[in-house]
Amino acid sequence: METHENKTVMILANSDSGLYDFRKELLQRLIKEGFRVVVSVPEGNYRERLIGLGCIYAMTNFNRRGMNPLKDASLFLRYCRLLRKYHPAVVLTYTIKPNIYGCIACRLKHIPYLVNITGLGMALEQPGRLQTMIVALYRTALKRAACVFFQNTYNRNFMIDKKCIFGRSRLISGSGVNLQEHGMIPYPSEQPEIRLLSVMRVMRAKGIEELLYAAPLIKREYPNVLFEIAGAYEEEERERYEPLIKDLQEKGVLRYYGYREDLQQIMAASHIIVHPSYSEGMSNVLLEAAATGRPVVASDIQGCREIMIEGQTGFACQVHDGDALLQAIRRMLSMSPSERGRMGQAGRAQVEQHFDRTAVVNIYLDEITDIVSQY
Repeated sequence: METHENKTVMILANSDSGLYDFRKELLQRLIKEGFRVVVSVPEGNYRERLIGLGCIYAMTNFNRRGMNPLKDASLFLRYCRLLRKYHPAVVLTYTIKPNIYGCIACRLKHIPYLVNITGLGMALEQPGRLQTMIVALYRTALKRAACVFFQNTYNRNFMIDKKCIFGRSRLISGSGVNLQEHGMIPYPSEQPEIRLLSVMRVMRAKGIEELLYAAPLIKREYPNVLFEIAGAYEEEERERYEPLIKDLQEKGVLRYYGYREDLQQIMAASHIIVHPSYSEGMSNVLLEAAATGRPVVASDIQGCREIMIEGQTGFACQVHDGDALLQAIRRMLSMSPSERGRMGQAGRAQVEQHFDRTAVVNIYLDEITDIVSQY
């Protein structure tokens, strides 16, 4: 094994759980190849797991929500201090605040950096002052990026049109999916109920309003259907949605699990995955659903279209449209169990062919190794 002496890869992200759940294979590969890996994320419950992989854990707390350069100045300064402390050969960033403030810090320190646009987010997609400000920040941040990774062509074209891309960019298959950890699970019996699972952070942008609209209507038509939601509340929106979810629980329409680490088991016991999200880079929920062998109902948006094959692995519905979601769920429920099972099998074949996480890791490693070889 080649050892890169004094070569450090620093990774900046906004979630320790997301980093571990979707990118631990990259961390493991870098460490195996002899790199020192420093991860900087807000405080969470995955610290020991990341350290257990062999990473150096450098906590950097910040509010993931909102975008205010004056309030976020402290994050920029913390990133500057981290760069001085660890002297990375290359920095890899994920999500909007690490992308912007981490990359600007790298520019000032003349440290090579690789950027992941994992999705635009509602603030960037909607015209207005906030979009103008974020675009300006991104232009500054991405000016010297060694490469910018995108998860779908819409996001890439958007950033090119906004003149935020100055050099190399590459499309990758999102985070990919670990096909060994997420194995194909046979379609379960639909007795005594058909379970429709949504894995989401409970917030408007993930389509919770459309889901809560459709669920009681479907329940009246199909009494043997049970809706399930797995995911934490977005704290700023808890007051709005928690009473609605509790009411539907009491009526027997849905079951709310909250944040769970055993999502694979919950997904394996489900029959249909419902994903009415407003915006995605590349949906990890749909990747894992397909890998498990479950048919899906999902928004007809970039980041979902690439994974789902309409009529073969699931059904798409118009985004922001509760009635469209209702009709797509009805279509799925009108099928026989064996037809739904075959849809799930087709989804598994799709991710095996196009979304193996190993291929994504290899792309990152090639870019990082190329930079470090010039260090």
